[in-house]
Amino acid sequence: MARPFTLVGTARPKPERVDDLRQLLLSFVEPTRREPGCLEYHFHEDRDAPGVFVFYEAWRSEADLEAHLALPHLRDFWERRMDYLEQDLEIRRLTMHSPYQERPVR
Repeated sequence: MARPFTLVGTARPKPERVDDLRQLLLSFVEPTRREPGCLEYHFHEDRDAPGVFVFYEAWRSEADLEAHLALPHLRDFWERRMDYLEQDLEIRRLTMHSPYQERPVR
């Protein structure tokens, strides 16, 4: 397998949209985890800054991530993201150098 491709993003919502954005981003978790090429997808909230959201995605390849980002619900979110955000998403695209080892489901 090629090296996985990882994306880490931070979302800082408008104070009045925190709950809306939390629910929207949570709604992306399960469908994303079922997508081909998705190795991991996690959604977090900063403990020291409640209302600041961080998502971590690991994909089999950059092409798999691009296919994910092209889905209609994500294109729609991308077009409307500033309705929710105080500032644009902070996105870091990372190359994973440590070997990815799939763990058995418990």
